[in-house]
Amino acid sequence: MQPSNEQRVERRLAAIFAPDVAGYSRLMSQDEAATLRALAAAREVMDGLIRNHGGRIANTAGDSVLAEFPSAVDAVQCAVAVQEKLVESSAGLPEDRRLQFRIGIHVGDVVVRGGDLLGEGVNVAARLEGLAEPGGIAISGAAHGYVRKALPLTYTDLGEQHVKNIDEPVRAYSVGLAVATAPRPSESKPLPLPDKPSIAVLPFTNMSGDPEQEYFADGVVEEIITALSRFRWLFVIARGSSFAYKAKPTDVKQVGRELGIRYVLEGSFRRAAGRVRITGQLIEASTGHQVWGDRFEGGVEDLFALQDELTSSVVGALAPRLEQAEIERVRRKPTGSLDAYENYLRGLAGINRGTKEGFAEALPLLYRAIELDPQFASAHGVLAETHTTRIANGWMLDPDKDVPEALRLARKGIELDRNDPVALTFGGHVLAYIGHEFENGAAFIRQALELNPNFAAAWDFLGFNQLYQGYPAAAIEHQSRAIRLSPLDPRRGFREACIGYAHLIDGRFDEAALWARAATRNQPHFLAGHRVAAASNALGGRMDEAHAAISALGQADPTFRLSNMWTRIPFRRAEDRARLEEGLRKAGLPE
Repeated sequence: MQPSNEQRVERRLAAIFAPDVAGYSRLMSQDEAATLRALAAAREVMDGLIRNHGGRIANTAGDSVLAEFPSAVDAVQCAVAVQEKLVESSAGLPEDRRLQFRIGIHVGDVVVRGGDLLGEGVNVAARLEGLAEPGGIAISGAAHGYVRKALPLTYTDLGEQHVKNIDEPVRAYSVGLAVATAPRPSESKPLPLPDKPSIAVLPFTNMSGDPEQEYFADGVVEEIITALSRFRWLFVIARGSSFAYKAKPTDVKQVGRELGIRYVLEGSFRRAAGRVRITGQLIEASTGHQVWGDRFEGGVEDLFALQDELTSSVVGALAPRLEQAEIERVRRKPTGSLDAYENYLRGLAGINRGTKEGFAEALPLLYRAIELDPQFASAHGVLAETHTTRIANGWMLDPDKDVPEALRLARKGIELDRNDPVALTFGGHVLAYIGHEFENGAAFIRQALELNPNFAAAWDFLGFNQLYQGYPAAAIEHQSRAIRLSPLDPRRGFREACIGYAHLIDGRFDEAALWARAATRNQPHFLAGHRVAAASNALGGRMDEAHAAISALGQADPTFRLSNMWTRIPFRRAEDRARLEEGLRKAGLPE
């Protein structure tokens, strides 16, 4: 007889979140009915925030809750949001009637039985909760290792703590909060401002009344981002994160907190009867104060000149004394053909969906772009990478044609314009990934960063390049920078998979598994995350999760085998290849 779902037991790595009410018995003895009402209200807030941060509530009993998260970062962000929101919601209550939760967070192995969480990982989180101050958060050393660089919080080392029923001492840290004196309305800790002027360009509103003009409106924004990114003294949020706000009502103050920037540029685009009108306003995010605003109008043939004029005006508002020669330097347009540009933008829209179908739709559009403008370097680079992503995911139609075609396009894009960061970045990645020209590819990507140090994709692909060459620390550093430049990017799952690989080849299997889980959540169609999940969980002894990842791989790419894996994963060092192969074989990947 097969065991029921309630009886089934599995083990997995998780970030465990354990809150409890400080002084609950005292509050209940003073006024049971009021305390239960307050607890119900607090639990409604907490449960919603747990779900919003990707957590799952496992066990509940009285005033205590137990939840699991796929990453320590999600768990700590949720804990901070909970404490801030509870302070805000209880501001009108007498101090002795306020519910104050202690929250403990640990990353460790758990036993899952019928949906409940059990095991030492749970016990450690519960003991950490007891170490937290009322209204505070205590995390383990394991959790601290994941969040100390990822989240802009302060951490106080509480030292080694000997806690009940745990044999080994537990390293503990308290998480610093500002909610006691200055509660925030937001549900997450703001990112710190960079040490130089910082800006996000939000998607412009299409005022044309024609949905087909969205591509041109998006193109205007993309070119402004690209031009602004060339200034070394500016910190510019990448396109992927800016476009996360597309078609959504936005509060510039919230955008500033979420992206960690000082300025927001927003505007509108109208194209009708052969004319184009672009309006823009530069806003200081923290105050909502408009720094500058203007309108630019001309014929469709003047679109690129209008973009240049708007970009120059924004830069002038940020630095009035900026030399005009520097403004002129950034006036680069990708192509003289609006039709080629439109096909390029439509191709990018398909790529950003991240699916097999989206990449298939992108190919003919990008080929049409370079047919209309054979000198369009960026389109050559993106087209080469489109072929490469299809190869990596087993989506290629004909490997004997796709591989040489990707290399041809990569080299052609670089040849066309050695000053085009897109062509250099994408072309350099393709040369490394398919051609195994690792140093050559890295040199082109670094050249792109010389031209545009804010180009998140360049940091991303340089991270993969360093991973392939066997430099895991550099891979993590570069990908972390890409994520900071574009925290809401559609490619975030790609970057998390790379960080997972880096932890894997460095022998940190638990960390690799957590990054793999984040990668597959954010980009389920990119198979690198599933490969990292399979290998890291197998090497870490979590076979249920390893087998699940292999099953997902088999469904998405039935041709993937141990015998052909190195066509998809070009690790250079024998020891890195051996570790990944061991993990995938143990997970059950067919020979």
